[in-house]
Amino acid sequence: MRDLSPRPGDLEPIETASLDELRGLQTERLRWSVRHAYDHVPHYRASFDAAGVHPDDITELADLARLPFTAKADLRDNYPYGMFAVPREQVVRLHASSGTTGKPTVVGYTRADVDMWAEVMARSIRAGGGRRGHVLHNAYGYGLFTGGLGAHYGAERLGCTVVPVSGGMTERQVQLIQDFRPDLIMVTPSYMLAIVEEMQRQGIDPRSTSLQAGIFGAEPWTNDMRREMEARLDMHAVDIYGLSEVIGPGVASECVETKDGLHVWEDHFYPEVVDPVTGEVLPDGERGELVFTSLTKQAMPVIRYRTRDLTRLLPGTARSMRRIEKITGRTDDMIILRGVNLFPTQIEELILGTPELSPHFQCVLERHGALDSMTVLVERRDSATSTAATEAGHLLQRLVKASIGVSVEVDVVAPATVERSVGKMRRIVDRRPAR
Repeated sequence: MRDLSPRPGDLEPIETASLDELRGLQTERLRWSVRHAYDHVPHYRASFDAAGVHPDDITELADLARLPFTAKADLRDNYPYGMFAVPREQVVRLHASSGTTGKPTVVGYTRADVDMWAEVMARSIRAGGGRRGHVLHNAYGYGLFTGGLGAHYGAERLGCTVVPVSGGMTERQVQLIQDFRPDLIMVTPSYMLAIVEEMQRQGIDPRSTSLQAGIFGAEPWTNDMRREMEARLDMHAVDIYGLSEVIGPGVASECVETKDGLHVWEDHFYPEVVDPVTGEVLPDGERGELVFTSLTKQAMPVIRYRTRDLTRLLPGTARSMRRIEKITGRTDDMIILRGVNLFPTQIEELILGTPELSPHFQCVLERHGALDSMTVLVERRDSATSTAATEAGHLLQRLVKASIGVSVEVDVVAPATVERSVGKMRRIVDRRPAR
């Protein structure tokens, strides 16, 4: 793999600023953001007043813990424009979630917000190995989903040539990678696997392409998946993190030279990690739920937004700003099976350590009588015989029991059997009847 480490002068000064300089900037911006939210968003004025806290009480970063949390339900309760802090006429862009579990969450952006988003996305792409003049194949979905346009604007800001493919049409994805010879690809990791399979179907060696780095996000993925990607494609695989309620992708990104967690762009987004049950702020290094407060957003500031993502905060390495450990689970993706908590990424890690099994899998939940059960539906690799795949399925059962502490069924199926996705992969299929 080619060395894509940044050259002298590539980074913005804030990326290597002293901690004192960074904390001073954060404190100034936090006080503005809290006041902006209180003065212009009725929800925040009511919630702050109910907690007995006024913006004037926030004089240092530690005071943030006095403020109440914001949850996704608050955004849905104020659908569509109730969380906006500027007149709707000043909002130049709207994005929204799919709303599959209720009303969608709507996010608005002023012109300055769009510019800031492009700035942090350009920073993220550069951290992941992108450079001015690179060709970037953008296979994130365009539309109300923030991924496609977020990546697009950031790549253009960095000076890349953008190929706005969006998701789907996998044969065409491969054709354009062959024809346009991109240096970078941005896509969900599960869809990258589908693109690799299509390359192999067409007789193309994935290691022979022009791709130097893939910047993968929008769903949890493991370091074992990174190794799988890098081995199959002979390119760097780096992680990017974001969520639409905070800005979209570009809240944090891995650096290609270290690949040791995602640096949070703390000059715009202040992170906390809290106990998911008590809400108590945890010290850096302890695992809990990630919470964000926006520091510069105009249209829709968020104060202590609960992401439901589980991670821990770590010191900076390649950049001054703190890192979050790779997100490998969410509180709302956690499966509780007969009293044992488990995450799909734990299953993925075990599958990727079993050579006969492919990374395409789903956790199927069912209920028989009063007991819940789970079947891991997983494909065998093309190279694995049926006998070897069956033995691998039995091994996976034993590994799950030994490492996670719960018994599951394993159903090893033929290649191309598990459903594919051009966006986020559906890892959990819950067939249990509602209680």
